[in-house]
Amino acid sequence: MWTSKAKDSAILTRLARAWIPLVMVVVVAIGGFAVWRIRGIFGSEQLPTYAGSTSVDTDKANPKRVRYEIFGAPGTVADINYIDAEGDPHQVNGATLPWSIEIVTNSPAMAGNVLAQGDSDFIGCRIVSDGVVKDERTTQRVSAYVYCFTKSA
Repeated sequence: MWTSKAKDSAILTRLARAWIPLVMVVVVAIGGFAVWRIRGIFGSEQLPTYAGSTSVDTDKANPKRVRYEIFGAPGTVADINYIDAEGDPHQVNGATLPWSIEIVTNSPAMAGNVLAQGDSDFIGCRIVSDGVVKDERTTQRVSAYVYCFTKSA
């Protein structure tokens, strides 16, 4: 038969083995409750969603015109890379200089980027947005390389 000392000793042995898991369960429960309460306090307001809304501005009367220009010595041939209005890269190989392209966009701003490497010792580039020169660079080196970049064409 079990004596009271044996019962007490068996209970203490079980508690000695199970106290760490019991403490972990209590800590996780308290932490979960705290997170639930904090999320209820700070994230409780439902904000309206505008996911399906579209702009009703159909006025395309004021497009932005961005012009990339590459210039150099007469007869220079260059390989040119540029970014269009949608951000897609384009490559033109073997273009004779001067070279230019005009991009028309209805976006309020456009990042402009053009670069070129020619077969002569002089090459230059220019980015013009609505008649205003945004960036212009020239270089004089063997197989000259130049780039122009603007964040707000």
